[in-house]
Amino acid sequence: MAGGHGHKFADLTLHAPKAWQTRTGQGLCAVMWLWIMYRAKSDGAVLMGWRHPWDGHGHGHGAGHDSGHGHGSKSSH
Repeated sequence: MAGGHGHKFADLTLHAPKAWQTRTGQGLCAVMWLWIMYRAKSDGAVLMGWRHPWDGHGHGHGAGHDSGHGHGSKSSH
């Protein structure tokens, strides 16, 4: 096996990470948590089951959508 210092466990030697690896890992961890918080802000209520995905999509009734419930039907049966 390669020489150098490190912690030895059975046949495995673990070496300390380099400084750039530590900084890169911390940066990616920060990006991950920021993304999780952004998504929680957007979709948290749906994920937790507090509302359905189709509730409160911002259009409301009468926004030009024909929902098929008979509201504003032009047919005269």
